[in-house]
Amino acid sequence: MEAASASSPSPAVSSPTASDPKLHFLMQIRSHETAIGELSNLPTSRNVYQKNGNLFFRTTIQKATASEQKQLNSAKAKLQKLNSP
Repeated sequence: MEAASASSPSPAVSSPTASDPKLHFLMQIRSHETAIGELSNLPTSRNVYQKNGNLFFRTTIQKATASEQKQLNSAKAKLQKLNSP
């Protein structure tokens, strides 16, 4: 048991995204752009699952793409707000 606890990360170590909000938003933007790209390559008749909170809900590609686009625009606006003086 001792070896397993030694391999777990220390709570004092913070991730780079926690200390840099710009990096956090850049990673979110990249994630949403990737999701939109993947959704655009699926057949339109296929249903997909979208995470809402801790649950996944079945939805259409169009609704999932619209949601990802909305989240992408929100993240871009927040990043732009951080970059403006």
